[in-house]
Amino acid sequence: MAGCKITVLKRTLNADLAAQYVGMPVQPCETFRDGQEFIVLDSLGKPDGFCTWAWNDIFKTVVTLSRGGNFADGMFHGWMKDRNSMVTCCTDGIRPVVFRIERFEERRPPV
Repeated sequence: MAGCKITVLKRTLNADLAAQYVGMPVQPCETFRDGQEFIVLDSLGKPDGFCTWAWNDIFKTVVTLSRGGNFADGMFHGWMKDRNSMVTCCTDGIRPVVFRIERFEERRPPV
């Protein structure tokens, strides 16, 4: 089984939705920072410091890539340029976080 590197690409804020539906001031997600990286190895356990809600949202992608699947072939033909990665996000509709998940075959992550 391969490992995966998770990179926080972007923290976003749907300010219009926040103004309409949220009863308090909100900022982009404060759990993560842009560019932050996490490594997942054989156990497929949630990395330390990773949001539990976001982990539940992206776990299926981590499992797919770590088991050799991809989002560039088959029914996903052409979706991702790199068959070893996928861009996905958590399901927070007000302040979603976008992640890139990359598979690596070696015991150490890519730099």
